[in-house]
Amino acid sequence: MQTKTSTHLIEVFQTEAGAVYQCEASNNFILEFGSRFTYFKPTNFIDFSKRIFAVDLEEMACNTARHADLAIIMPPYSETCFLLTISEIIQLQRILGGAKTILHLNSILRTSQLQFA
Repeated sequence: MQTKTSTHLIEVFQTEAGAVYQCEASNNFILEFGSRFTYFKPTNFIDFSKRIFAVDLEEMACNTARHADLAIIMPPYSETCFLLTISEIIQLQRILGGAKTILHLNSILRTSQLQFA
């Protein structure tokens, strides 16, 4: 995890499509995606991630209706609304999945450091 010292943000995970940061001061998460930033409390970030991973990509790809190739995701307690294509959902799943893995790994490392201290 890299630190951005000027804004007190810790970069959790980044791809070419976006990134997830964690604020040192508030412990909130910031999602950078589609040239905009969306702020989440930890529980809302988890809920948003679950919503993104719950999108049925196979149904979107197979459905011939005009609206089927778009998903509308409204994060909880946010004024942001995401209108996502299949490829954008896949990019967002990659970002959120990577962030989840890094956060889990960091948690494991902290726990093991406490056990051996």
